[in-house]
Amino acid sequence: MDPQDGLRVGHGVTIPLTEVELRASRSSGPGGQHANVTDSRVEASFDVAASQALSEAQRGRVLAALGPRVSAVAQDARSQLRNRELALERLRVKLEEALRVRRPRRPTRPTAAARERRLSAKRVDAQRKQARRPPQDEE
Repeated sequence: MDPQDGLRVGHGVTIPLTEVELRASRSSGPGGQHANVTDSRVEASFDVAASQALSEAQRGRVLAALGPRVSAVAQDARSQLRNRELALERLRVKLEEALRVRRPRRPTRPTAAARERRLSAKRVDAQRKQARRPPQDEE
């Protein structure tokens, strides 16, 4: 990923890295002396409402799916540079998923055969439970 290109999200959208805020901090968890002194954890956050790269429709889709601020964190690697790449990639994946236009679901009805299979299975279950009952005393 070339920093001059920006974040290629797909769907014809490229988000300039100037719109992505990157913050580095100390990584949590084990790691010994190295983790205690380096700011290797990276958080990439993107302000959806203030973005110039998104159209109104795209902005609406991202706001509905992820809210006004989207962030991704990486602290997997020892290197801040590698964590920066990971955080930007995770942010890209989130935005790409939010921008995907989903086909509307067409409601369907169960077929006659499916209805019959369901009712047949219910009858078999009812007979099985009937067989478990203790015999009734007939008077």
